[in-house]
Formats: sequence, C-alpha cells, structure tokens
Amino acid sequence: MSLKNVNTFLATACVLFVLWLGLSFILAPETSTQGVGLPTWPAGNGDGFLIMKGTRELSMGLVIGILLLTGHRRALGWVLLMEAVAPFGDMINVLAHHGSMAAAFGIHGLTSSVIVITGLLILRETGKAHEAPAPTPAAQHV
Repeated sequence: MSLKNVNTFLATACVLFVLWLGLSFILAPETSTQGVGLPTWPAGNGDGFLIMKGTRELSMGLVIGILLLTGHRRALGWVLLMEAVAPFGDMINVLAHHGSMAAAFGIHGLTSSVIVITGLLILRETGKAHEAPAPTPAAQHV
C-alpha cells in the first residue's frame, strides 16, 4: 500500500469523524457533551455554545473534505496541521477546568495527534513530489 493511499484513508477518516462530531453537536448537543471530559454542564442553557462548537467542527470537516476531493494535497496537509489546534485547545480547556484527564488526553490529545500525524504524512508525500528532479530534455540532434 502506497503512502498516498494510507494518507487518503487517514484524511478520509478525519473528514468523516469531524463531520459526525459536528453534526452530533448541532443535532443533539445535550447528549454530545457526555464524552468531552468537562466536569459539569454549563450553568443555564448551554446548548447555544455547543451548537457553535458543532458548527466549527462541521466547517472544519467540510474544508478537509473539499481539499481531499479536489486533490489539493499539499494544502490539505497544512490545513490538517492548523486544524489540529482545535482538539489540542479542547484538551487544554478540559484540563484547565479540572475535567477528566482520560478524556483530555485520550480523546482530545489523541485526536490532535492523529490529525498532526496525518498532516505531516501528507506534507511528506507532497514534498517528495516537489523535490523530484525535473526531467532532462532529450539530446537534440543537429
């Protein structure tokens, strides 16, 4: 199996996971919060904030998916590295609010790491294409 096939599989898994996560926060915010690792439900009606999180996740998944479908693999690698900041921030947020360390590292930290690894692998794949020597022109007959 080629590096490109592995990367495509990993990027597709990222797209599907992020889209599913976003839709779950939009469609059922109260049930989606169970596994995020925060110790308590926000005071009052926190659904609006959770729907905003879902919209963020959904838009991130769409960006990754569009880059994957259109073949912009180098941009995809860079975007994945940028988007890994979101689950990393979620991990920091859970830890800062004395939430579950298992969820912080096992869900958010692991997700961020997988996205970073996928982005780096895609950049490695596309970097090889950029480093390939240009073909030399055929010898001219005089």
